[in-house]
Amino acid sequence: MTDQIGNVTRQRYDQLVTQARELIAQVTRAQFSLGDMALEIEPMRPVGGSMPNGTDDLFTVTESLQLFADDIGVALATVEDWRWTASRWPAARRKEGVSFTVHRILASVADEAERWAAIEDAPFNPRTGKRQWTPDAAKRVVGQRVDRPVTVDEKVQAVADLTRDDEVAAQVAAGLFKRPEVTEHVTPADRMRVVTELTRDDTVAQEVTTDLLRRSTVARSVMRDDTARMLVNRAQFDNSEETRERIRERTPAVRKIEHTIEYLDLVGSCHGFVATLGRLVPQMRGQEFTDDERETVRRQISRVRAAADWLEGAIDNGEFTLDEQLAQLLKGE
Repeated sequence: MTDQIGNVTRQRYDQLVTQARELIAQVTRAQFSLGDMALEIEPMRPVGGSMPNGTDDLFTVTESLQLFADDIGVALATVEDWRWTASRWPAARRKEGVSFTVHRILASVADEAERWAAIEDAPFNPRTGKRQWTPDAAKRVVGQRVDRPVTVDEKVQAVADLTRDDEVAAQVAAGLFKRPEVTEHVTPADRMRVVTELTRDDTVAQEVTTDLLRRSTVARSVMRDDTARMLVNRAQFDNSEETRERIRERTPAVRKIEHTIEYLDLVGSCHGFVATLGRLVPQMRGQEFTDDERETVRRQISRVRAAADWLEGAIDNGEFTLDEQLAQLLKGE
């Protein structure tokens, strides 16, 4: 242990601590005495007990204690604190050598037997190597927030209290996530929740996704997911369609070229279908078909006829929309 504490030697520090403890003992006795005086003026009453309103001869509890506080030159809250603590610790139960502050904290233990037992069981102080009471030790007993957090839970609670303001929390979180030694202790599930929250904004999500897909291992893994792959393909198609539409707007001749290509594809499809039938049907001479085979062919002929009627109607009236019933027929549903 260091030989110097602050500006004094260790020996002098020990002398000051001894003197301070004697003074604290005197202060504790004085505070309890003042609390007993306040109790004599206004004994504790059951919650909800009735008291007459203040008059020239009768005072409410608050008025009496305020008068006492004013006459001795302290705040009403201080007198109320002395009075309540004294009421929770009868003279025979007050622990010598334990400060009034610790008595006040432990006074919140509701059960009297537990309260008496608690003050007799001073916790171990690892710094001094002795069993002794401190305000923080008393707060741990009653579940209050300590002033100097030691355990992980206490430190987490302290941070939570300090980051209730959203702006403070945002800056603290940003700083923490810049520390790899911190993020490595965050579970994958928690990381996913954080990323989800941070990428709710579409612009942010777009930039993050772009950066992630530039990593080959990530891109390969994502493309193994059927839904993700479908959405990517759909997005590529939509982007291509948007590009083509912009080109059409800037260059009208492109649409004419597309029309020619689509027209040739359409005519070629009809021609190919007829040519295929012309080649296959004669070869079937002499073949016998089962009832199931004939029924299957008839269903396909119905689909072909429906498609042909749709094409003819579209050419005549310019209605190229595929309605739901026709779509189901063409799908064979």
